[in-house]
Amino acid sequence: MALPVIRVTAEVAAALRARTPVVALESSVLAQGLPSPANREAAERMLRAVRDAGAVPAVTAVVRGVPAAGLEEEELERFLRRDGVRKVSARDVPFAMAQGADGATTVAAAMMIAQLAGIEVFATGGIGGVHRAPKFDESADLLELARTPVLVVCAGAKAILDLAATNERLETLGVPVIGYRTDEMPSFYGRSSGVQLTMRADAPAEIAAAWRMHRALGRPQGMVVMQPVDAGHALGAAVIAKAVQAAQAAASKKKVTGAAATPFLLAEVDRITKGRARSANLALLESNAALAAGIAGALAGMDGR
Repeated sequence: MALPVIRVTAEVAAALRARTPVVALESSVLAQGLPSPANREAAERMLRAVRDAGAVPAVTAVVRGVPAAGLEEEELERFLRRDGVRKVSARDVPFAMAQGADGATTVAAAMMIAQLAGIEVFATGGIGGVHRAPKFDESADLLELARTPVLVVCAGAKAILDLAATNERLETLGVPVIGYRTDEMPSFYGRSSGVQLTMRADAPAEIAAAWRMHRALGRPQGMVVMQPVDAGHALGAAVIAKAVQAAQAAASKKKVTGAAATPFLLAEVDRITKGRARSANLALLESNAALAAGIAGALAGMDGR
């Protein structure tokens, strides 16, 4: 049986052939993670940040049953309107393909599509991880990071998660975690978590060199680069903790579980913080896209673009 077709837009395909820097982006943050019109603002800021840094953006998605690296303008508009767009993790992609559905990719699905398309660098907001007690559920993002060689730039794991346990799980899975200009794991909306990291880089070129060594060793895992949200948009630890606790109580009361839990919790945190969480989310999405483009550019320079 032939391998599934990965559709790549003409712009992204030309960039890959020319070894021009390309940055993959997820689409779930646009179709499920942020409400309208914040999702449109997020798309505009991420796409602009990648282009301003000299790279080509490739929004990943399943478009009417076809895994895609790069969206045409009309397709992006459809995903921003979120009409009939389902949320798809890596395991959901084949079923969405079989049904000819539109699917907005989570981190795991975006990594899978990026790797199949030949894109090395991916930017997102926050990765999934280990959920807090009493469930200790795990995101599929962790297993995908353990088996898919894509470099992921993020602001840490989502603040609703158990950050210490997530960091430990990444270590167990053999996934390198590098703090970008920080010695501790960011807390998504905040700059610090108290969870110390063992690796730090202060320039995109350092990260690019580490990635090349990682790949030269034949390591199958991805690599995570964690960049704190800028200080002007960061929330304090006490504010985050209080908001997350209240959001979890609301989810429990309304019996929100499964794939609906994360979007619900993030929306609740934003409501409780009166929009400050959303402002931080938009800022970190933009800065992560810019950093990812810088790393992709450094990789292109090392490869003799």
